Amino acid sequence: MERKNAWESYTKKQKDEVFAFAEGYKEFISNNKTERECAATFEKRALEAGFVRIEDILKKKKKLKSGDKVFCSNMGKEIAMFVIGKEPIENGMNILGAHIDSPRLDIKQNPLYESEGLALLDTHYYGGIKKYQWVTLPLALHGVVVKKNGEKVYINIGEKDDDPVFGVTDILIHLAGKQMEKKAAKAVEGEKLDVLVGSMPEKTSAGAEKNEKDPVVKALKKILKKEYGIEEDDFLSAEIEVVPAGAARDFGFDRSLIMGYGQDDRSCAYPSFEAILKAGTPRRTAVCLLVDKEEIGSVGATGMTSRFFENMTAELMNAAGQYSELGLRRALAASCVLSSDVSAAFDPNYADCFEKKNAAFLGKGIVFNKFTGSRGKSGSNDANAEYMGHIRDILDKKKIFFQTAELGKVDEGGGGTIAYILAEYGMNVIDSGVAVLNMHAPWEITSKADLYEALKCYEAFLESADPTKLY
Repeated sequence: MERKNAWESYTKKQKDEVFAFAEGYKEFISNNKTERECAATFEKRALEAGFVRIEDILKKKKKLKSGDKVFCSNMGKEIAMFVIGKEPIENGMNILGAHIDSPRLDIKQNPLYESEGLALLDTHYYGGIKKYQWVTLPLALHGVVVKKNGEKVYINIGEKDDDPVFGVTDILIHLAGKQMEKKAAKAVEGEKLDVLVGSMPEKTSAGAEKNEKDPVVKALKKILKKEYGIEEDDFLSAEIEVVPAGAARDFGFDRSLIMGYGQDDRSCAYPSFEAILKAGTPRRTAVCLLVDKEEIGSVGATGMTSRFFENMTAELMNAAGQYSELGLRRALAASCVLSSDVSAAFDPNYADCFEKKNAAFLGKGIVFNKFTGSRGKSGSNDANAEYMGHIRDILDKKKIFFQTAELGKVDEGGGGTIAYILAEYGMNVIDSGVAVLNMHAPWEITSKADLYEALKCYEAFLESADPTKLY
């Protein structure tokens, strides 16, 4: 059952739309490389689009009605946006759920040290990475330092043309005999992913000892103090992420692809956000939920396993004069979700890892994974056939290009998303997203056509009607 390549059907006008949408996306992923940056940008744009903070609704005791646009932010790392539908919320919502965190290196709490005239920052990698991919790259520092008095210092170093960059070193090939004999997982150890940040010692003052301890670190502390107002102790309350430096770029002679960092899962988060901005007044309440911590199991106060979304839905229903505990349970159970997360694109260089009949291909549209998990579908949501039929109907009526896939061969590996967590409420949930080459690598590759089809899919889904009569 062959799926058609979207590029073959586009008119010139449609191609222009595809490329135009890709430009906005490239700018977004170039300027927003952390979950905090994504959430802040989405919040700013939501306000500009007429969304109102839930706190302001509650403070003014305003009653929500159909067509109202509301959002709530969670600790600056997660955001939920709602457009109140014509039907009661108890009838269910149409939810787009994606994540805005990505694999990276995190600076440890006590990171700064010196060794043989070089100053380094100690790191702990975040999410599933191939450690050897992160060496010898130009890296940038993004994040926030929170001082004891609550003052926040925002860090973004390495993105401007005149910024310094940083990096993780690697042993030269001439001396790499032992390293080359190791398995790939052990070729670069996690504790060797320390970031080189300086080498210039502070000038020894007259009368001082020539072998003064850590002169390079001492010099860097002065730079941090002068340029950023940061003391070494402030690393204790900092969240600084090490990410690839540089902007997203067109990829390929035909510019049909995009290479950039963090496309898992911002290639789904961005069109999800754009889709809810265009939602109008839907039949069912439309939701865009963009969460943190998916790459490490959706844990913590800003991950999908927290009660944030459930609590915000309760606040929303209460502000609309529709809340009851039973009503909330009914609303959640009657909801439909596209768990918008990326899928593995078929790579001809590694064809033996895929089963081609059930693989995702670049340029063939948004990908639906009926199940994820690993091997025997362990940890999977496994969507119902009735719901998949409902989704197919939506897509075919709107002539949206889509494909179905598994994450590689059955015994090859696997992965998971937030789908199973939302399904615990009894919701209809299926994974859907953009196919990605080099997934979890510092530089990932996507198709502009797939990104555009994802936008069209998400728009159509938010407008769709209640499918519960399918059962």
